[in-house]
Amino acid sequence: MSHGAQPGGDKPTLKRSLTLPLVALYGLGVTVGAGIYVLVGETVALAGPFAPLSFLLAALVVGFTAFSYAELSTRLPVSAGAAAFVAAGLRREWLGQITGLAVTLSGIVSASAVAIGAGGYLSGLTGLDVSPLAAFTVLAMGALAWWGITQSVTAAAVITVIELAGLFGVVLWALLVAEPQGISAAEMIPPLQGTHWAGIGAATVLAFFAFVGFEDIVNIAEEARDPVHVLPRAIGVTLVVTTLVYVAVVAAVLIAVPLETLAGSPAPLALVFEGAPTWLSALFAAVAVVATINGVLIQIIMASRVIYGMADRGQLPAALAQISPRTRTPTLSTWLVVAMILLLTQLVPIAELASYTSQIVLAVFIFVNLALAAIKLRASEPPAVFSVPLFIPLLGALTSAGLFTVSLL
Repeated sequence: MSHGAQPGGDKPTLKRSLTLPLVALYGLGVTVGAGIYVLVGETVALAGPFAPLSFLLAALVVGFTAFSYAELSTRLPVSAGAAAFVAAGLRREWLGQITGLAVTLSGIVSASAVAIGAGGYLSGLTGLDVSPLAAFTVLAMGALAWWGITQSVTAAAVITVIELAGLFGVVLWALLVAEPQGISAAEMIPPLQGTHWAGIGAATVLAFFAFVGFEDIVNIAEEARDPVHVLPRAIGVTLVVTTLVYVAVVAAVLIAVPLETLAGSPAPLALVFEGAPTWLSALFAAVAVVATINGVLIQIIMASRVIYGMADRGQLPAALAQISPRTRTPTLSTWLVVAMILLLTQLVPIAELASYTSQIVLAVFIFVNLALAAIKLRASEPPAVFSVPLFIPLLGALTSAGLFTVSLL
């Protein structure tokens, strides 16, 4: 019986229909978002030719927390995700509630910023105002998220494949077609000593933000067919593929584009296609639009599942745990999230708020790692299907706390 189902079995439950490929593509879709399309220039401005190393270091830091999430997802495969992990691990229900609300807030703020970005891209293509286009994007993605988990995650998976194909195209064009005007691969390896390490460290903090999203996988646990085995694998696939894609893209762009042109560019990947046929540049712009729309859809799914999961556990009003008998999705939770995103896109200067999203996520990471460490230190806890050594969550908490501190400076 699904969590939250009543003995009579008459209460609708979330639909268990997601397989490993769909869950992994969901994870990739929420991680490889619009960020990589704009982030490369900023990391190059800080780390110069050593930007690829910053992404590798960020992946290493994220890896500790990813392993913690993987084990916790087998111990508590529920939609509330981090909220349930923290409440169970630290045995503080109120701390779990705060964590869940923080995760939801980060998703809503992130989706609002991405929706405005989508509106900006669409405005460039249609000539219409950004605000109504952003609102249309949010409403359309909200309707898709409510329609059904299989339909919405399948749509997100298709978009993710298009997104990854666009990045693959950047790498191929930069290495095989574009005239190399940047640096060589050998120049990307930093000397062991020197002041450049300060820039690499600052760029690593920035690159970390591009990896945020893998943790959202745990929030669709109650809709996966075999969550105990599927979720850890999907988290692993997401982290490995994301790291390979990011390092390849950054290295390829550094080879193709002059360093001074690339540093700080707001549209760094588009620089690769300068001199390319007009249709190719337009095609890449369309992929960028698709990438932003995908980000809105996936964050709506994530935030609504956290709210549903918390309501189902009695941490929020019970009405938010209601599931549509027809779509088998949490109706009120989904449209509450959509309404909040709409409000932010129309009324709030979202760029300011979005800068806090990563700090919220890092704070959540600290508590999730501490929760797993606490569980491992309790002899009464049964072993997990997927288990990591105690030093993994401890290092996850330390590295997350370190990055959180640096982000405040």
